[in-house]
This record gives sequence, structure tokens and C-alpha cells, in this order.
Amino acid sequence: MLSDINPLDLNLIDAPLLAALYGVTGLVLLLVLLGPTGVRRAVMTVIGAVVGAAAGWLLAWLVSDVWDPWGVSLSIGTRLWTEALGASVAIVLLNLRGQVRWRRVVAMCALPLCLLSAAAGINADVGQFPTLRVALGLASFPQLDQALATARSDTLAAGTTTSTGDGIVGTVTIPATVSGFAARPALVYLPPAATATNPPALPVVEMLSGQPGSPSDVFTAGGLARILDRYAQAHSGLAPIVVVPDQLGAPDNNPMCVDSKLGNAASYLTVDVPTWIRAHLHVVGQPLGWTIAGFSQGGTCSIQLGAAHPQLYGTILDIAGELVPSNGSEAHTVAAAFDGSAASYAAAAPSAILAAHAPYVDLAAIFVVGDSDLRFLPRVRAVADAAQRAGVDSRLFESSGTAHDWHTVDYAWTTALPIIAARTGLLAPHVVAMTR
Repeated sequence: MLSDINPLDLNLIDAPLLAALYGVTGLVLLLVLLGPTGVRRAVMTVIGAVVGAAAGWLLAWLVSDVWDPWGVSLSIGTRLWTEALGASVAIVLLNLRGQVRWRRVVAMCALPLCLLSAAAGINADVGQFPTLRVALGLASFPQLDQALATARSDTLAAGTTTSTGDGIVGTVTIPATVSGFAARPALVYLPPAATATNPPALPVVEMLSGQPGSPSDVFTAGGLARILDRYAQAHSGLAPIVVVPDQLGAPDNNPMCVDSKLGNAASYLTVDVPTWIRAHLHVVGQPLGWTIAGFSQGGTCSIQLGAAHPQLYGTILDIAGELVPSNGSEAHTVAAAFDGSAASYAAAAPSAILAAHAPYVDLAAIFVVGDSDLRFLPRVRAVADAAQRAGVDSRLFESSGTAHDWHTVDYAWTTALPIIAARTGLLAPHVVAMTR
């Protein structure tokens, strides 16, 4: 029941909460417009709405296409919400004067409602904050060993040897023994089969979030545990183990998954993290059982590292990755991470790495991008073509109606998971038998 839900956990993206918010905001705006008016006020209101919408469009254009702080073009939905906000604010301000007191109060209440509706609409478009808990930064995860002990205790109490519930997500510290990289704690997802007292060796996915961001984004905004749990419930508790290390060091850092003076991110991800995985998790040892995946900057990392280390990874999942690693302008990128060497920078491009290691014998790559992601769509297509030319078994999927957002990540994982499972041998007879 709705009354039993903690307000912090109410869904901010789907109806009915959004429908209620939009309905109240629309009703309040209607009350503002229905006040005493004349021809002059009506004309000024229409003109103001048009000017306000134009101001909203200008703001979105400046942020997205001129200042470009995130290297991502705003989606059509986000631009429309910005225009709607500009128009609605103009309508309210132009109808404050000449109203009776209660209508002025209503108009003043309309301003925060318009701001809240626009913010909620943009958030729903991007999918960044699914709940208020996430938006306030209150989402947390237990230590992995504690979560695992609890899961096994619950399983024993139920009188079974294999968990029939959901998987678990917990935090771990993966030491940067070789790389020295200053990484934040990682997160690990264990499917129900991995929480058994005698778990099978399972495939593993090394998943990387975008930038700015943190490993927790994959589970809070991306909802990855939900997707994996749904798959596991349909396959006897089996799903890949997913390890989400930190490839950034801090939300706004971008070492671009190379070893440089910005940090030895590449060595951390391809040496320290795999070493820890093999030592602490029961995973398949062969490269065919290993996948590297990522979204946005993490997607760039996935194709960079996967293409450069086919002896480690058998499958790559690149979700809306870049054409080249980027830390600001090309000049700044070359200076910051490649010691001013344009040749080193060019060699770090995914297409160059693919060409240098071609032909590949048994490497697969899954590329996913939103068909409304106008900036990244041609880039992903170009890298997918380069992978195909290099002999990589490549598949390209375009998510209908999504842009550079977490809805695309949801589509990507939902689409790619059966492919990864088949390729990594997740449902092989010996694995299934060990879980029964």
C-alpha cells in the first residue's frame, strides 16, 4: 500500500506522483489565468509566454551547445521542459498585479510548483534520481561481507542451501597494489546463486559508471540490481557477478582510463581489480567468462580496455561511449594525460587500439546508444564499424526514444544480458547443476 512506503522511497520518475504534481501545477496556473483580465493583459500574457519560452530555449542552448559543461547534448525532452518553465514563470509574473489577495497568493505558489514540475520532468527524462532518497544522497550500501553473511543466514533459516530471494549489493575496498590509483570504494552485485554456501564459478562483469559520477550510480540511477535480479529469478538464481570499481577517483576527475600523471586508471582496472576479483570471488577464470562494460565515459573505457586486453576480457559492452577519450578540449586532453604527445593521444582512441590488435580471434562487442542521443549516436556507430573491421563480433543496438541517459542504460543491460549470459556460458549444464 502507498501508505506503507517511506516517503524517501516514492518513485520520482513514474506515475502517479508525477501525474499528481503536474495536475496540481496545471490547476494553479489555470487559476492564475482565470483571474480578472482584459484584452491588454491577455495579449501581454501571450507575448510573455512566447518570450519566456524563447528564454528557456536560449538557456538550454547555451548550457548544452555553447558552455557544454558535461560534454553531453541536452535531450529534446529536457529542452522542452526548460522552455515550458520559462513560459510558465512569465505567465505568473505578468499576472501578479491587479489581482485580489488570494489570487496573488495562488500566483506566488505557482512559481515553486512550476520549478518543481520542470525539475521533476527533467529528472524523469534523464532518470538520474529515481527516489528522493537518492536525490538527497541518502542511499547507502552495506559492506559486502556483512550483506553476504546476512543472506546466507536467511537461507539457512529457510532450510535451503540456495537463496530464492534477490541478489545482494555491497561495498568493498579494492586495493591499488600495483597502480597506486586513488580509487573510491567499489560495489559488488552477487546473484542468489553466488550467496549459496557452495556457489558455482560464475561469469563476471566489470562495470564502469559515467563521469561525473560514482560506482553507486550504476545501482541507484541505473537500477542494475533490479535488472539482474529479474534475470536471476527466471534462471534458477543465476546471473553474472558484477563488480563496479571506481575509474575516476573523484566525481569530477577524468583520468580517461589510461596510465598518466592524472592517475594509473588503466592499470588499476586491468591489474588490481581483476587480481582482487580472482582472490575474493568465485568466478570463471577464462577470458570468455569476463566482460567489461560501461556507460558514457565508462563506455569509452570499456572499449579502450577491452580492445587492448583480449587476453583478459571476452566481451565488451559499450553504452554510449565516446569516439576518443576526452578531458575538455583536445589540446587540454593531450597536455593533461599524454604529456603533450599527439601521437600517444591518437593511439589511445578505441579505433586505433582496435586496428593495432586486429584481427581478433574471439572477442565480442555490444554497442548501445539512444537514437535521440544526437551527439553520441554517430560516434558509437563509428566505433562499432571500427570493431567490425578489426574482426570483433560486433552488435549495435539503438534504444528508441532515449538519449544520453539512464533509460538507455536500462535498455542496454536488459538487451545485452541474455547475450552476455549465452556468450559467457552462464547457463551451461555444469553451472546449472551446481546450483540445484
